[in-house]
Amino acid sequence: MLRALHDPDHPDRTIVLTAALSLAGAVGLGLTLSPTLFFLALGGGVAFGGAVLVWRFPTPCSVAWLLITAASLEMTLNDLVGPALFTQTIAAVKGAGLVLALVCALRFGVRPDPANPAWAYLFMLATAMVFGRHPELSVADSVRSFVGSVAPFAFAFVRMPRSWADAIIAATRWCPLVVVAAAVPLALAGIRPLFVDSGGLRLSGLGHAAFLANVCLPAIYASLVELSRRGGPLNLALLLANGAILVLTGARAPLAYASAVTLLTIILVPAPRLSRSARTLMLLAAGVLLPVLLALAATFADIRIFNVTLNETTSLSGRDLLWPEFRDAAARAPWVGWGIGSGNFIIPAGSVIARTLQTVAAHNEYLRMKVEGGEIGRALLILSFATWATLHTRRLCPSDQTIMRLAFVAFGLLAITDNVLISTPTCVLFTFVTAVFARAEPRIPQTGDARQFTLPDSPRRA
Repeated sequence: MLRALHDPDHPDRTIVLTAALSLAGAVGLGLTLSPTLFFLALGGGVAFGGAVLVWRFPTPCSVAWLLITAASLEMTLNDLVGPALFTQTIAAVKGAGLVLALVCALRFGVRPDPANPAWAYLFMLATAMVFGRHPELSVADSVRSFVGSVAPFAFAFVRMPRSWADAIIAATRWCPLVVVAAAVPLALAGIRPLFVDSGGLRLSGLGHAAFLANVCLPAIYASLVELSRRGGPLNLALLLANGAILVLTGARAPLAYASAVTLLTIILVPAPRLSRSARTLMLLAAGVLLPVLLALAATFADIRIFNVTLNETTSLSGRDLLWPEFRDAAARAPWVGWGIGSGNFIIPAGSVIARTLQTVAAHNEYLRMKVEGGEIGRALLILSFATWATLHTRRLCPSDQTIMRLAFVAFGLLAITDNVLISTPTCVLFTFVTAVFARAEPRIPQTGDARQFTLPDSPRRA
């Protein structure tokens, strides 16, 4: 910005001068009239400066936001400060994503996305306003839940440039490693442990082990996408590293689905850069490694994934205590539900179940959606996901198409036992999905982006 002030020909000179003079005037008035106005002017200036920064550097800002979102800092602050900042942190992270998408839309343009799942959430919000809400659910609560639910899909409504898509896919592969690396200094300083004991040791990183596991999933999918397109030892190394982190989180269902997607990708995906000999070697390595790990399970029983494999194969980790309450609530409003956001009020925060399990979430998105949107809302959401995935993936190159369709199937199955729609890792997943979709979109001339029309990668080149 200093360069813009000194260079009379700089394209941002007018914006920076206007912002500086406006902020100086606002701060001066605030100091003269009221301290409250001073802080409002200061906050407005910071917000404007952030918007200008995003306008000038949308891709680096998006990558930084993605890494922060993957860290699940709400969990870190909850452990260090207490629950007071938990909700505010989630709102800040998702709100920052919405602001990023809005600024990018102003710069690059809006794209229609009629099958986007966000429209199903809007329908559920509308039905709650018309037919009534849960007694404890206010209008403000419902609107906040709606905004939080649609935030992961915000970038899908923007004509993002190819450079943004490439950067997001690349950053997604590194998210788990960055989160774990950032947690190491805190663990060494004794501020927050890297592993937690929950039926065995689990790698939690900066957040929660389950959240880290749900960040590993898009990281593994991104590694598979790049490995299938380009091959290379780095992409293979990132795939193995993300898989190792996922194992250490002790999350059974995400590990099972990630393993299935990886195995099917190696077997089915047409990828010229991934030779038949390389595929055969990877399958043989997996075939040898699995029985070795099973044989060593008893030795490493302190690690959660081995402990549950040996002793709690059929255990639902307390989910069987949560689900009856949600089924009863859904049965009392079967068609349109209790309104979006009502899932937070089904299990009382002070109940024995909540204190024992340390959660009031359903851990079953189909059940939660039935509570919040009824049979109609849930069916519309499922249909929108299926349509959205089908329409966008059919434009992808063969390797991306197969991997992304497998990823959506895995997502649908994981929703049976996990909170895959309301947690912050959802933003990582669907920002990555949007980037894969954006990479297949025909290029149009955009300010600061493409200068000529180009077509997406052909299947042969991909």
